[in-house]
Parts: sequence; C-alpha cells; structure tokens
Amino acid sequence: MTAIGQNQQMDVLLIEDEQKIADFVIAGFAAADITTHHELDGFRGLNTALIKTFDAIVLDVGLPLLDGFQVIQEYRKKEFTTPVIMLTARTELDDRLKVFQSGADDYMPKPFFVEELIIRIQTLVQRKVGSIEKAIEQSGISLDRFTRVATFQGRTVTLTQREFMLLECLMLSPGQIFSRQQILKRSWGIEFDTGTNIVDVCIQRLRKKLSDTDPKNTQPFPIESIRGVGYRLNAVS
Repeated sequence: MTAIGQNQQMDVLLIEDEQKIADFVIAGFAAADITTHHELDGFRGLNTALIKTFDAIVLDVGLPLLDGFQVIQEYRKKEFTTPVIMLTARTELDDRLKVFQSGADDYMPKPFFVEELIIRIQTLVQRKVGSIEKAIEQSGISLDRFTRVATFQGRTVTLTQREFMLLECLMLSPGQIFSRQQILKRSWGIEFDTGTNIVDVCIQRLRKKLSDTDPKNTQPFPIESIRGVGYRLNAVS
C-alpha cells in the first residue's frame, strides 16, 4: 500500500468476473497511474484481499463462487478498513442500502465511467489516509505506516508488507503476549495453522534488519520471545 499524494501511485484490487469490464477498468486505471490486481471470482478475490494490502478494492456484486456481499462481509469480519467500492447493476433503493449495510464505502451503478470511479477511489483513499496516524512510536521503534519504514537506534530500514503488518500488530499492543496463531490472524488474516514457522522467520528477519551492532547502543531489541507461547513487544517508557 502506498501513501497517497501528488505523483504517488495507488494499488487497487479489482474483483470482477466480466473480462471486458475488467479490461476497460484496468486500462483506465493504468492511464491514471493506478496499479491493478485482478481476480475473476469471489473466492480468489477474498483470499487476495486477506493476504495482500491495497489502497482500495473495487468489488462486483455478481461474482461466481462467492458473491460480492459474501466477500465484503467476510473481509470486514477480519476488521480490515480498506475502502471498498461495489459495482452493481442493481439500482433500487433496497439494493443500494444493502451495499452500504454490508460494509461498502461506496457503489457505482453499471454502466459507469471509469473516470468517475477513479475520482471516487481517490476521495475515499484520501479520507482514510487523513484519519490514520502516520507514524507509531513505541519501545524505541518508530514505524511509518505509509512508507513501511522502521527506525530503531538510528538504523532505518524498509520492511516487507508481511514484516510491517507483524511489527504494527505488536507495537499497537505493547506488553501483550501474542501466540503464533494470534499473530497469524491479527497480522495477516490467516485463521488456520499453516504448519510452518512463518511467524518465527518473520520475527528473525525483523531482528536482523533492526538490531544495531554498535556496542555503544545497549538497548536490546524489544521484541521478546516467550518460550512455548509466542512473542511480545516489551513496553519501554
């Protein structure tokens, strides 16, 4: 996900099963410097939305496997706040109300102009960016939530999306112990046991990236491993 401003690119997930409409939208987005990730059905679209981060999601109502309402309801259950615009050929009042009640931020009736869709996306994203605290500071770590840049003891690095989401999770609840399963769910929306050490590997990468080898800096890296349980970020006043 990118911070939105002049000459900065947006990343949008498009979930649309009609290829002609998708091609039309993707071409319009490209002209506006918007990168598009396209999925053709609700099942794949939901999975992509849960494991990757986008500036906005454009979601068709009439999708195979899972319809648009099922997708957004499952997505919002995970407490994701990414702006969602739904595309629908249904324009009756009850249909429009259902769109908003399901958790969507806006809707576009079909047929539509892609230029209007872009303006609506930009407006929603700007509104969301303005309401989020840009940086978090905790336990000696500073984390920029728009650029994914973390700083600790003078060492500044850019994190991967997965590293960023894990570190943000721990920083928002300093002192709280999280099990590996809780980290999987809260950071990446994964609710099943992956059977891998993905969390441990990500923690190791964070430590390696941010740990300072300067002997003058005596503060230990604040992410602590709790044996047999999981991890926590030690609160440092």
